[in-house]
Amino acid sequence: MIVTAPDVARHDPPYEVDLGRRVSPVWERAERYAVLHDAMLAAGFDTTAALPHGEAVWRDVHDPELVDWLRDGYAAWREAGGPEVLIPDTFAHRAWHVRRPTSPIGAAGWWLMDTATPIVEGSWHAAVAAVDAALTAVELVVDGGHRAVHALTRPPGHHAGRGYIGGFCLVNHAAVAATALARPVGRVTVLDIDHHHGNGTQELFLTSPDVQYVSLHADPVSAYPWFAGFAEEVGDGPGRGTTLNLPLPKGTDDDRYLATLERAAEAIDAHDPAVIVLSLGTDTADSDPVGGLGLSPAAYPRIGAAVAALGRPVVSVHEGGYDLSRIGGDSVGVLRSLG
Repeated sequence: MIVTAPDVARHDPPYEVDLGRRVSPVWERAERYAVLHDAMLAAGFDTTAALPHGEAVWRDVHDPELVDWLRDGYAAWREAGGPEVLIPDTFAHRAWHVRRPTSPIGAAGWWLMDTATPIVEGSWHAAVAAVDAALTAVELVVDGGHRAVHALTRPPGHHAGRGYIGGFCLVNHAAVAATALARPVGRVTVLDIDHHHGNGTQELFLTSPDVQYVSLHADPVSAYPWFAGFAEEVGDGPGRGTTLNLPLPKGTDDDRYLATLERAAEAIDAHDPAVIVLSLGTDTADSDPVGGLGLSPAAYPRIGAAVAALGRPVVSVHEGGYDLSRIGGDSVGVLRSLG
């Protein structure tokens, strides 16, 4: 079952700034939704529209003031003289005794963590749609008895933390899904197979004994997000041992990736979750313009089969994947194998 949410395409910035360069069209473009949607229809998946859910779970996951800013900050930025695309030029630094700016121009650098996440007029509507899709998928698994449901979320979410957004991400829909699931079912695992480490998801569940975070990703020594995703990060306090990072070298091929996924599966079995949330990123493809791993199209059905072999229901949400010629087929490969 696929949950559709056309409003996720309303986040459609004309450019971003990546490594100091203006990038246009942006990597994480609105067209990704259409490509994925069309691929799911062509593959014969059943679809259902996302239902509205309000902001309650979202505000449990993210700082409510961040949610307010994402809703209202763009309009305030424009009224204060900001240009059409909201990209801050000054960010809060850990060395400062900082206080939140009262200026709408300065406030952008409080909530955003990079220049690659432009905000435009439709961004709020896309974020709401992504949350609605994720929560609809949760309900179809918990109440509807489905074994595997995929939410066509966009933009990605796993870099968004409690009080910040970035890495193309506006709202952490995987974390919203996991939070909504943990209440009725207990233990949950978020399995993140995006090319990049999900620093936001890790932070949100770092102290949770019930929500496990397991991530296969490019080694942050040489890949975004640079500051998180190292193997020694295993959780804190009551959540110590429920975080597992499995960083991978550039060019990792299918066999090495699948062998690492076996290690992840052992940890997931040990946690014994009732449901798995799959952060499905296909920027692990060997052709991806943003990634750096080396997976062929043949890897993705094997990944889906490995997740299915864990024997738990799966709620999946879409993360990265920027080769438009590959993202549809690679995603279908995973989802078909999930059953």
